[in-house]
Amino acid sequence: MKRLFVVVALLLAAGCGNPLAGGGEGGASGDIIIGASDVGESLLLAQIYAGALRNAGATNVTVRPPVGSREVVVKALQDKSLSVVPDYSGNLLRYFDKDTTATTSQDVYAQLRQKIPAGFEVLDQAPAEDKDLLVVGPQLASSGIRTFSDLGRRCGELVFGGPGQWSSRWKDKIKALYGCEFKEIRTTDTGGPVTVAALKSGDVQVADLFSTSSTIAANGFVPLVDDKNMFPAQNIVPLVARGTLSPAEVAALNRVSAALTTSQLTQLNVEFTEQKRNPLDIAEDFLARNNLKS
Repeated sequence: MKRLFVVVALLLAAGCGNPLAGGGEGGASGDIIIGASDVGESLLLAQIYAGALRNAGATNVTVRPPVGSREVVVKALQDKSLSVVPDYSGNLLRYFDKDTTATTSQDVYAQLRQKIPAGFEVLDQAPAEDKDLLVVGPQLASSGIRTFSDLGRRCGELVFGGPGQWSSRWKDKIKALYGCEFKEIRTTDTGGPVTVAALKSGDVQVADLFSTSSTIAANGFVPLVDDKNMFPAQNIVPLVARGTLSPAEVAALNRVSAALTTSQLTQLNVEFTEQKRNPLDIAEDFLARNNLKS
């Protein structure tokens, strides 16, 4: 899932042509083709993966965003026109198992490893998550709303703003878990500027944003604690076409995952979206800070 960023750095994609066309790429030729979705965070992760693989000795690494939907990604990994993509554990599990009820980081990852089809593998997940959050303004937080349970007792007074699919995905769930029925649910956007502006202006009092969004701290918004785990874990995890990476290359990406925290991922997004830094420079600095350069 995701979300907030307009990728101005697509020109950084190496090479030309369509990486999803199939044939002659990926594991078949020994090239490592890293895909990314059309959001800044995914591009940053792809560049970090590429740098880590090059530092591990790979000389044939290409980053080719944007890829597209998860359906397109899965097909590209199946025919090995892509080798690896950064993904999110909860959404990936739900793609392969629509009936899963796992929500915690440990359970989601364990089930994902069980449900992943032949031809794919997931490497180690990172501590870093980018998941849905419900946030409120400081005035509402100071009135005692700090958790989803606190919110549930006040929902009837409050207007919610979020993406168009929020009602179909979460309206019944939040009612069942927390007794929350909002006074009104308004479609704003998917964690972007329309949602932020609506919350700042008071047009909505509760909004759906994402845990690595730089706009939360920048605007003094307060994330609420999901104390009954309504939203599933969304740890960053590399999804790989089986057989396209060597053991040393797998180990390199696992070291990246071990180093990547939510606070670091949030800072990477700040550098990209607010400071307008080059994704290649951001990736190189991340690798150097975490002793992941050769």
